[in-house]
Amino acid sequence: MRLRPTALTATLPFLLVAGLALAQSTTKPEPRSPDGKRYLAQPLVTKIYVADPSAHVFNGKIYVYPSHDVDAGIPDDDLGNQYAMHDYRVLSMDRPGGPVTIHPVAIDVKQIPWASKQTWAPDAAYKNGTYYLYMPARDKQGVFRIGVATSKSPTGPFKAEAQPIRGSYSIDPAVFTDTTGESYMYFGGIWGGQLQRWSKGSFDPNAGDTDLKQDDRPALSPKVARMSADMKQFAEPPRDVQIVDEAGKPLLGGDHDRRFFEAAWMFKRAGKYYFTYSTGDTHFLAYAIGDNPYGPFRYTGHILSPVQGWTSHHSIVQFQNRWWLFYHDTQLSNKNHLRSAKMTELTFNPDGTIRLIDPFKK
Repeated sequence: MRLRPTALTATLPFLLVAGLALAQSTTKPEPRSPDGKRYLAQPLVTKIYVADPSAHVFNGKIYVYPSHDVDAGIPDDDLGNQYAMHDYRVLSMDRPGGPVTIHPVAIDVKQIPWASKQTWAPDAAYKNGTYYLYMPARDKQGVFRIGVATSKSPTGPFKAEAQPIRGSYSIDPAVFTDTTGESYMYFGGIWGGQLQRWSKGSFDPNAGDTDLKQDDRPALSPKVARMSADMKQFAEPPRDVQIVDEAGKPLLGGDHDRRFFEAAWMFKRAGKYYFTYSTGDTHFLAYAIGDNPYGPFRYTGHILSPVQGWTSHHSIVQFQNRWWLFYHDTQLSNKNHLRSAKMTELTFNPDGTIRLIDPFKK
């Protein structure tokens, strides 16, 4: 027996075609940069602007400690006054690519007794049941210092120490704990980070607003200090982190594609110490390799090509036998002071060198 076609079966092909057309018309186009490039990765979160992502694995989860960008209506300048961040928010995820949680305010600048403004790029650490948040900010005299706050939770709230770390200055703390159990803080940043004003051992407000402008002399060095047992102070005076070329000579101030600018980050792999950093005004992430946490570190190459936006600030973490690079760009805002954190996988060549990442798709 043959069934007579109904109105529904007669119109079914039309409905399928119409549905396909509707699906195609509502598919969002792939985001592109102002010059038409496709982004390699998408922002971790879109509800707030976060930058300078310091990632750590605690209790089998990924926690990201970024700076929290806000729009204060301040024009861009070389000293970074437009970066008027005033609190910290922690991000967390169970796995790369999974949902990202934005946690409540971990601490506000008003809760840091010694600080006045500009809570810039932080870092975090864990030891003996306590989580530590390391925070650069301007003190009451406008000088950048680095303080610490503690919590029993990786997401806070954190309680700040009454005073900054003794002997600390400049910006961008990064705390690395070696397999020996010793922890070290790497820090420093030129231009708005004020490192050039400490070149003679004490703060000189007349030392200049950028670097020392001595292109034919060794570049300004980032600093390193071993941390005390309680993780709240330096156990020794800070010393220079020397970055050298293939011949073992210090990189020069004029070598803008390779010299240190800001954003130190240390990790260890296969017994080697990888000191990574931003070149600043040339917008690369670079790395140098050494045999101990103090260096010297031999310049080896770039990690990440320039992103959309002025700054590059990153972290690198291993999660379940894979390595990940966290970085930021200005995809969502097209404004240098409103940035978005991203992540992408980091891969190594057989000789331990890092494969260069392009933040845009080919």
